[in-house]
Amino acid sequence: MSAVRRWMFLVGAAVLVAGCSGTGTPSMPQPPAGLAKFYGQQVHWGSCDGFGERLPPTAQCARVAVPIDYAAPDGPTAQLALSRIKATGNRIGSLLINPGGPGESGLAMAALAGRTPVSEHFDRVGFDPRGVGSSTPAIVCQTAQENDADRAELPKDNSPAGIAAAEADNRRYADRCLTRSGKDFLAHVGTREVVQDMDVIRAVLGDPRLTYLGYSYGTRLGTAYAEKFPTRVRAMVLDGAIDPTQDPVAESLRQAAGFQTAFDAYAADCAQRGDCPLGTDPAAANARFRALVNPLWDKRIPTSDPRGLGYDDAITGVRQALYADELWPGLTLGLAELRDGRGDTLLRFADMYQARRDDGTYSNRIDSFNAIRCVDDPRVTDRAVVAEQDADARRVAPFADDGRGTGAAALELCATWPVPNTSAPHRVSIPDLPKLLVVSTTEDPATPYQAGVDLADQLGAGLLTFKGSRHTVALVAGESCVDRVVFDYLVDGKSPPADANC
Repeated sequence: MSAVRRWMFLVGAAVLVAGCSGTGTPSMPQPPAGLAKFYGQQVHWGSCDGFGERLPPTAQCARVAVPIDYAAPDGPTAQLALSRIKATGNRIGSLLINPGGPGESGLAMAALAGRTPVSEHFDRVGFDPRGVGSSTPAIVCQTAQENDADRAELPKDNSPAGIAAAEADNRRYADRCLTRSGKDFLAHVGTREVVQDMDVIRAVLGDPRLTYLGYSYGTRLGTAYAEKFPTRVRAMVLDGAIDPTQDPVAESLRQAAGFQTAFDAYAADCAQRGDCPLGTDPAAANARFRALVNPLWDKRIPTSDPRGLGYDDAITGVRQALYADELWPGLTLGLAELRDGRGDTLLRFADMYQARRDDGTYSNRIDSFNAIRCVDDPRVTDRAVVAEQDADARRVAPFADDGRGTGAAALELCATWPVPNTSAPHRVSIPDLPKLLVVSTTEDPATPYQAGVDLADQLGAGLLTFKGSRHTVALVAGESCVDRVVFDYLVDGKSPPADANC
C-alpha cells in the first residue's frame, strides 16, 4: 500500500464553564427519539481482564451498546469498550479522553494524569471507538501475514507500471476490508457516528454535560461533537488540532511541511552532538539522509529479526521517531545503524507505527485508521490533483523526496473505497458554545501549529501555544506550564490569557 501517503495514525480573563460553578446541577438532556434504550442502559463495571490493554488495578472496564446505524436503532448494535478510574476526591464528573489516530485504542487513557487535580476531581474514562481495539465488531482488513508481506514488498515508483501496481494493491486491500468487515459496518465507522456514541457514553456515565480531552484526530471528534450537541458541552481541551476546513490534499501538504520542520529541528539538534550520522551541517542534512536511505530502494538490510529492513519501513520508522523529541536519541541510533548496514532500531520504530506486537500479531489500528479516514474524507480521484499534490509534497519536504517524481502519482487508497464518505471539510461556527481550550505546538509534525490557531479562531476558543517539537503535549509530556493551564481550565473553568505560551 505504498500509495497511501497519510501519516497521522495521531488554548482573557477567567471564564466560568457551564456546569462548573455553584449555579446548580444541570438537568439531564432528553435522549433523541428512538434511542432511549441506549441512553438509559446501565453500565456494569468490572475487571479489565480480556480488554486488551494493561491498566492499573484501580481501573474498571465495561461495554456499552450503540446502534451501528443511528437511522435504524432497532437494527444491529456495536459494543463499545470503556475503561474508568474513579475520582479520588471531590468529584466534578467524568472526563472522556480520546488519544487520536483515528484507530488508536483509548482504554489506557483512563490512567492519564494520575495524582493531579484531574484525577482528584474527575472519573477518567477511556474508550475504544466503534470498530477499534476491544470494541466489537472490529474493523478487520488484513491478517498479520498479509501485513508482513505488504511491508516486505519493494516500493513502487511513479512509473506507469509502478502506479498501476500501487493502485492494484490498494484495490486488493479495500476488497479485503469489505469482505472481512462488511459493507454495512464500514459505512458507519466514521466521525459522524462516533460523536453520537460519545453522547450515549456521556448519558450512561450520568453527566448532563460532556467534559472531554481529545488529542490529534480526537480534536476532530471534539469539534464535531460540539457542532452536533453544543448545549451538552461543559468543557473541552483539544490538543494537536485538525483544522475542519482542510480537505485531504491541503491537510496532507501541511503535514508534509510539518514533518520537514520536525526533521530540520532534529538535524540541528543532532549536529551539535558527537558523531551525528547526518553530519555537523544542518543545511546538508536532507542530502545526507537521502544518501543513507536511498540504497534501500531495491534491497533490504539485516536485522536481528529475519524480516530485515526495507525502504518503506525505514521511512516509516523515521517518521515515527519525529513525533516527539524524546525519540530523537533513538532516531540517531537508528540512522547510525543504517550507516553501518543494519536496521534494528528503525524496524522497531516502524513496528511501533504499524502496531505490530512482539509476537508478530498486529492491533487493528492501521486498518481502523484507513477505514475511518476513507469514510470521513471526500475521495480525491483527479489524477492532475494527485500529481500536483505529490510534486508539492516533494517540494515542501525534501527529506522525504525519493527522487523518483515523474509528474504523475498513484491515486490513494480512499479513491476506490467501497463506501461513500459521510463527512466533508467545512468552516465551523457554533454560537453560544462554552469557552473551549485549544493547545497547539509550534513544531508539531503531524498536526502543524497553524491548524490549532485556525481551529481556536473558528471555535472562539482559548489558545495555548507550546514551543516545542512533538505531537501533543497536555498531560502526556510532563510540561508543568501546559498542565497547570489544563488543570485550571478543566477544574475551575479558567481560560488562559490571550497569546498564552509555554
